[in-house]
Amino acid sequence: MRLQKVDLNLFPVFEAIYAERNLTRAAERLCLSQPAVSNALGRLRDSLDDPLFVRTPRAMVPTPVAESMIGYVREALHLLDTSVQLGDRFEPGVAQRSFKLSMHDVNELVLLPRLLALLQKEAPGISLSSFPVGRQDLAKELASGQLDLAIDVPTLNHSDLRHCPLISIPYVCVVRRDHPAVGDSLSMEQYLALSHLHISNRREGMGHVDLALSRLGFQRNIQMRNRHHLVAPKLIEETDLALTVPLSLATNRNLKVLELPFAVEPVEWHLYWHRSADQDKAHGWLREVVLSLVKD
Repeated sequence: MRLQKVDLNLFPVFEAIYAERNLTRAAERLCLSQPAVSNALGRLRDSLDDPLFVRTPRAMVPTPVAESMIGYVREALHLLDTSVQLGDRFEPGVAQRSFKLSMHDVNELVLLPRLLALLQKEAPGISLSSFPVGRQDLAKELASGQLDLAIDVPTLNHSDLRHCPLISIPYVCVVRRDHPAVGDSLSMEQYLALSHLHISNRREGMGHVDLALSRLGFQRNIQMRNRHHLVAPKLIEETDLALTVPLSLATNRNLKVLELPFAVEPVEWHLYWHRSADQDKAHGWLREVVLSLVKD
């Protein structure tokens, strides 16, 4: 089928129905009447010779054809939206824009307070949403515009993604200040004798630090695993456990920060965005802000 035979105005309706799975909510999102959305869906069904969505008691369920289309449609809509903004002047002080970010909670803890403080002062009309996106979905969500920026380790390899180094953070070991077995320095023997807290999203398996130890022929005693960094300082303050973390998370005044007695590759974070945002002035401004905050 030739694209000239399809009304391009129907594709935003298609995307809204896919996202909402409900004609009424799609109509509200598009500021249209429900009959207008139903009519648009009918026209698109005729053009593509596929029902696209099947009504069930709970939702409008996409057909396989709709599932195969959605990624391309979202990317096309994002590119069109970006293209009409290229000539716009961007003035942070008066701009109205919402940006969606994905980052690890480590980065949220370090970056978001400073970023939000700067925005409130210099760009009060800009709002942020931060939520985790799985690494396997980052390229797709950046391409579709569901995500503007991502901070992740430098393992993403996709031709449509741009990225630049953001920060390199060394690992340190932290214990409570009055720990009975640890002074002002830490030997390998002492480190291995300690019981450790390990922060990980996974239920089992070795982490970055454990891989470094295994290459040296050592293994530490992990007494507790937990998935959240925010609870870790409290656990360390009130126990004899040790925690090995990036230095940026070792800023609790009640904890003793010690250099590790073995080499661990620092954690590397890169800033990612889709190439379609290269010429977006607002997007470029936010990237520069993030980079400058990290450098400072």
